Amino acid sequence: MCRPVPCRTCGKTTWAGCGQHVDQVKAAVPAGQWCPGHPAEPRPPRSWPWRKRGA
Repeated sequence: MCRPVPCRTCGKTTWAGCGQHVDQVKAAVPAGQWCPGHPAEPRPPRSWPWRKRGA
């Protein structure tokens, strides 16, 4: 089940959950309070300490 949550970037409302009930969440939130979405910030490559480099 989906539920409203605050966006970590802008603080407006977005959703969390399975994705099948997003329309129900959006119906309960005024359009001006809905997060428009944001471009994903690039993440640094992960370091795997247990793997040897060059192996």
